[in-house]
Formats: sequence, structure tokens, C-alpha cells
Amino acid sequence: MDLVLKEVSTRTDLVSFVRFPDKLYKGSRYYVPAIHKNQLSTLSEDQNPAFVHCKARYWLVYSGREVVGRIAGIINRRYNQERGIKFMRFGWLDFVEDEEVLRLLLDAVEAWARQEGMEYVHGPLGFTSFDASGVLVEGFEELPTPWGRYNYPYYDPMLKKTGYTKDIDWVEQKIKVPSKKPKREIKVAQLVKKRYSLRNATFRNKNDIRKYAHQTFGLVNGAYSGLYGFSSLSKEQIEHLTDEFLPIIHPDFVSMVLNDSDEVVAFGLVMPSLSKALQKARGRLFPFGLLHILWALRYNDNIDMLLIGVSPEYQNKGAFTLVFEKVINTLYKRGIKEVETTRELEDNLKVQQLWAGYDMRLHKRARCYIKALQC
Repeated sequence: MDLVLKEVSTRTDLVSFVRFPDKLYKGSRYYVPAIHKNQLSTLSEDQNPAFVHCKARYWLVYSGREVVGRIAGIINRRYNQERGIKFMRFGWLDFVEDEEVLRLLLDAVEAWARQEGMEYVHGPLGFTSFDASGVLVEGFEELPTPWGRYNYPYYDPMLKKTGYTKDIDWVEQKIKVPSKKPKREIKVAQLVKKRYSLRNATFRNKNDIRKYAHQTFGLVNGAYSGLYGFSSLSKEQIEHLTDEFLPIIHPDFVSMVLNDSDEVVAFGLVMPSLSKALQKARGRLFPFGLLHILWALRYNDNIDMLLIGVSPEYQNKGAFTLVFEKVINTLYKRGIKEVETTRELEDNLKVQQLWAGYDMRLHKRARCYIKALQC
């Protein structure tokens, strides 16, 4: 195969970069396309506030006129500074089953990493933890959530051949909603409310949710600060994420716990599964993609657990039971049958223990790799 590596330098190149997976996974039952417009925004320096503390370059590999691979190289300066490390990230990795294609892509990232004085390359990771991360290594016959991503089974063995080793895994669970409301959790929530003067926030509309957005993402910064790959969110990033999520979030699916000072001390965010709707949309909002998404948001018996967080001060006081109290009520109100956890770090046992006692199965595993650079 006559291969040529090309750095993305034009809008046309970037569109090819975004659309390549649609061709690579054409015909796959398990591929969930991202919305092209959103991907272009994320990858554009003038639209993504993460570029205030990130640098990125993108490459494509061509065979003739045909794209056969893509990769992004990212330096998240904030992440490196917060941890005192020199790491380059790679992300948006997709390639045909050809070792030479993969080596060209990784060599490009590694060469840039050395130029920038980096000591390690790890990934797949995005600019933030809200971008898709990891290579799927288990669960190839499961539909991914939009917050994960699908890839072919050959990715893992080929990455290992290029010198990359496992750094950490994320896992995902599928949880069946019990036929009856779990009385114990609801009872405990009532006791916690009284003991610590806590209450569930009520939302009449999305503007009520927006009022608590900065507090909530501030709590994310605190609760997630030690998690792998997470870098604290700036004010601009918080506003960007709020504008991104709020149009598709219904108040029923947002749970916030407030103390007697009206401060957010715990939160949970769930969303009806959009995976099948995004498959029908095929990366486009118009003319019919948006209709598929709106239908899925309203009529759905599956939800994805996106975020959950508790202030350190309240982590051992049962505040998470109040988060679940509202989520549980929403599950039965909406006729939800199954809940899917989005990717959780395999060593984040505190979160995984929240699902203990439920009918669940671990059905997907994704991996982040690392490689030390030789000078």
C-alpha cells in the first residue's frame, strides 16, 4: 500500500478527518456516528475554549486519494501542570487494519511530542473528560453510548505491537431497573435529608437548571480532580458545556442536592439513550437527524448515567442517596427499563459500589495506553 501522511491544514481536510469513521465502520451494527457539526466545533481552535490551555495537531494517512487513518495529538498544559508531568495525548484514532498506517499516525504524534519536550504519550484521550476516550477491548457486540465509541477488535493488538501498554481501563455496566421502587434507598434518603438539612432542588424549566450550572461544574472540578485524564474546567469551558447540554436536558433527568445555604453538594445527570437516534441521524442534524434525537429524548426506555458527584464534605454522609431518590422517581415515571453507566475508571470502586445489589452486568471495557518516549 502506497501511503502518504498529511497534516490537517484546511477546512476540507478537517471535514475528511471528521467523516473518516463513517466510511471505516460503514455497515457495522455497533458504530454510533458523532454529529459532524459538533466534532468540527470541538476540533476548531476558534470554537473550543479548551484551546486556551491546549494545543492540537491532526494528521491523516492517505492511500492514493482515499483516507485510511486519522489521529489527533493534544497537549493539555493544564493537566500537565496540575500533575507535574510532561504528557502528550493522542485521540480521534481510527485506522484500517494495516500496521504501517498505525505506525505513521503514532510516529507523527511522537515526533511532535519530542519537539515539545514531552516524556510520555498516552491515549486515546480528548481535550477534556467530556470527549470520547479509550479503545474498546471488550464488548464488541454491544451498542456503545454516545459518550464512548466503537472500534474494531484489531485496535488493541496492533497498538501493543507499536510499543504501547495498558495504563488504565474504563468499564461500563448495564443495570436493569427493578420492577418495584427500592424502598430502602428512599427511606435512607429521607433520613439523610433530616440529619444534614439537605433537599432536592426543584426545576420548573431549564433556566432554573442554568442558575446552578457553575456551582455544579465547580463540584465536578473538586470531585473529579484526582481522576485519570481529568483537568479542571475553566469558566469558559463551563459556559460552553452548559450551552451544549442544556438544550437536550429535561429537568426530570437532573438531580441536584442543596444544603441549607442553597449550595450544590451533590448532583447526578442522566439522559435518554441517543445511540440508536444517532445511528439514524448518520452524523447530520438536518434534515431529519434532529427529529430522531428529539424523539429519542422523549420516547425511550433506556437511559445513560452521564455524571455523578458528591462534595468531599458530604461523601460519607449518604448525600448520593438523595441524588438517586430523584433519579429513581424519574425511572418509574418515564417507564425506564435499563440504565447504562458511561465509562467509569476500573479503580473507581466508590462509584461502582453504588450499583451493588442491582441486577447488572459489566458488558464493556475500554483501555487507555501509554508509551515512554526515547530521546
